[in-house]
Amino acid sequence: MAKKESYSAKDIFVLEGLDPVRRRPGMYIGSTGPQGLHHLVYEVVDNALDEALGGYCDKIEIYLLPDNYVKVVDNGRGIPVDIHEKTKKSALETIMTTLHAGGKFSGDAYKISGGLHGVGVSVVCALSKNMRAEVCRDGGQYVQEYKQGKPIAAVKKIGTCKNRGTTIIFQPDPEIFKEIYFDRKKLLAHFRQQAYLTKGVRIDFYDQRDPNNTFEYHFFFEGGIISYLKYLNKASKTIHSNPFYCSGEREGVSVEASFQYSDDYEIQEDSFANNIYTVEGGTHLTGFRSALTRLINDFARKGGYIKESDQNLTGDDIREGLTAVVSVKIKDPQFEGQTKGKLGNTEARTAVEAVVSEALQDYLERYPQDTKAIIEKSVLSYKARKAAKAAKETILRKGVLDGLSLPGKLSDCTSRRPEESEIYIVEGESAGGSSRQARDRRFQAILPLKGKILNVERVRLDKMLASEEVKNLIIALGTAIADDFNIEKLRYHRIIIMCDADSDGNHIKTLLMTLFFRHFKSIIDNGYLYLAQPPLYKIQQGKDFKYVYFENEKEEILKEFKSDAKISIQRYKGLGEMNPDQLWETTMNPEQRILLRVKIDDAIEADRTFDILMGKEVTPRKKFIQTAAKSVKNLDI
Repeated sequence: MAKKESYSAKDIFVLEGLDPVRRRPGMYIGSTGPQGLHHLVYEVVDNALDEALGGYCDKIEIYLLPDNYVKVVDNGRGIPVDIHEKTKKSALETIMTTLHAGGKFSGDAYKISGGLHGVGVSVVCALSKNMRAEVCRDGGQYVQEYKQGKPIAAVKKIGTCKNRGTTIIFQPDPEIFKEIYFDRKKLLAHFRQQAYLTKGVRIDFYDQRDPNNTFEYHFFFEGGIISYLKYLNKASKTIHSNPFYCSGEREGVSVEASFQYSDDYEIQEDSFANNIYTVEGGTHLTGFRSALTRLINDFARKGGYIKESDQNLTGDDIREGLTAVVSVKIKDPQFEGQTKGKLGNTEARTAVEAVVSEALQDYLERYPQDTKAIIEKSVLSYKARKAAKAAKETILRKGVLDGLSLPGKLSDCTSRRPEESEIYIVEGESAGGSSRQARDRRFQAILPLKGKILNVERVRLDKMLASEEVKNLIIALGTAIADDFNIEKLRYHRIIIMCDADSDGNHIKTLLMTLFFRHFKSIIDNGYLYLAQPPLYKIQQGKDFKYVYFENEKEEILKEFKSDAKISIQRYKGLGEMNPDQLWETTMNPEQRILLRVKIDDAIEADRTFDILMGKEVTPRKKFIQTAAKSVKNLDI
């Protein structure tokens, strides 16, 4: 029987001011985890960048301070402090404590703005334990402080100042954010991106959380997105000398686009709307792709690279090895979702397509050698795609990639439930034999690999499918690959890379992680990829012994043994040095083992790192190793 309870007007709660933000913060900043925490900083900096986009600001300073305080200073016009006609409060207080309040809605103060949702700084105010706004404007210095979105006192003038600008200081509220830690690397990557997109603006970053060790970094780029393109491609070998660049305006949409091809196979397209990184692309990226695909096909046919009877090159063929940056400035951007991940304005597509088409026509005629290199690479990609398709069809006809014929090397588990099944990818037959004896065959599968697998960073799909080791792995996973990839068919929800704790083992781990990053990234995103952590040492004294899994634990564990008796230390360099019982006890027993889950917090930076470490260019890799080697204390050679 249904319950009978009162339900009347008194049961309807109206949240006033910034209360909705504190009640449902995820609706405004995406999450209350690290992503949302960093979003607070971005929102405040976005306001300063909006001043820069309007031509009113050329310097922005960001400080990380002790006790989780953040300070952002700009030399823009300064937030108005006069009384707002509608709210009867200072404009500063109105902007800081009212949703959808700001100069970006009138159409006069800001023609272009990143924070056009209008919730930026007020949301930061709502989610801060403490906040302070300082404004220098019209010769006066004004201040107001807030606590959890509410003003402590009215705006007051505290002095005079010769300069102009706004300073925002805030401290995230621990009631909202359970873990507060600002990742300097993450912030720097974002500010670097913004500096490239706002050429001529200086961004100074200071990490002063440790009073005894201040870190600072400065960004200033006059080249704009061409400089950004060179930065993205610095670890790659480009195939044509002249990068494409264009700028123009159509239908009130300002367009900038730049691209250059490298001899890599990955595609990197970074798109922005009003300096906001549109991670999922949108209409502006669609317009760019349409123009590029149409013009390259036109010139390929004119040059006789493809015959009349042949099909057009596909967008994927043409974009292989492409690094591109597309940036639009638009008055009323329509983003899908509060976190602004995808642009939806139809006028952005037509504007980008028109500007890029006109400029690309001129570029392809002006630089015939570059045009030839681009088209030849696209045609080679087309031929490789056809070869890969033929290879896949051959394999599928044999019932292989769809899981009908599992590889003979695979020692499968008896469970058919992916959520409880796991597969160990192990190095060599010796480790394969030990792990087969050590495993719990009910839920643990073993797939040994012969030697080092193919470096997939340097080959196309057809070459990958010709590799027996890579093919065996794809078959064992059950997901297929490329266009046929289906994560729903994944046979194991724990894929564990288990290699020797030496340089060869680390190399194999890197090769396997490259394969997963490039072709099975959603497996990583879903948390299914792990690294096994075998012990480095066995420390024994009489009958007492302990395993050491990490180098920095060794000295501490040694202190736990008696000092007056002999201690033996065994260094494990290979899984084969352990008998099956030891392997189970140390590395495969779910109750005792250590598994390291593979995560990708910054996909762009990860992409660059894989390019550097696994790509063809030696110089960037050498520089990376020399820089990283400074922090290495113990090295096996």
